[in-house]
Amino acid sequence: MGAARALIYLLRHGAVVGAEARRFIGHLDVPLSPRGERESAAQAARLSGTPLAAVFTSDLARARRTGEIVAAPHGLSPVVVPALREMAMGRWDGLTAEEIRAREPAAFDDWMGRVGEFPFPGGESVPDLAARAWPAFEAIVAAHAGRPIAVVAHGGTNRALLCRALGLDLGRLLALGQDYGALSVLERDDAGWRLARLNERPVL
Repeated sequence: MGAARALIYLLRHGAVVGAEARRFIGHLDVPLSPRGERESAAQAARLSGTPLAAVFTSDLARARRTGEIVAAPHGLSPVVVPALREMAMGRWDGLTAEEIRAREPAAFDDWMGRVGEFPFPGGESVPDLAARAWPAFEAIVAAHAGRPIAVVAHGGTNRALLCRALGLDLGRLLALGQDYGALSVLERDDAGWRLARLNERPVL
């Protein structure tokens, strides 16, 4: 007998204040920008007719706020799950790629060549991220078997979850787009996980 059926609406939080600078913002707790609020509202409207049983979010403000917006049409309060937060980027948190390349060129090149395994200096690697986020995701799914739920997290977290669900090597994670405010949909039946939608951007 296969695993219980599941339907997961996996969202990345909306755009954040300062997004145009393209900084690494792993554990930095930055808020949604006005655009991010609109992106979240657009996806909330899109999912308003879906009978969501629950909404789960990372504990970082940008994901929590997106989760609140998505949950509101359903009369739900999002459940905060700290294990879903973005990867810790250590001393690179808050820096742009150009700044990192200038300060630590060898480490930056190593990261570019080993994205799926490189540990951020003073932070986490993708396997570290998957090791904390995937068990939390599995527990959420198991507790809501057969009922559609939404999970609101981050670009890195969502990519790691998608890789684990689909049996992909973590080194493939950057092949899975995760734009601000985008929606992906995972379904599970007796045959396992299936990706029904990937990185569908909000229509503003």
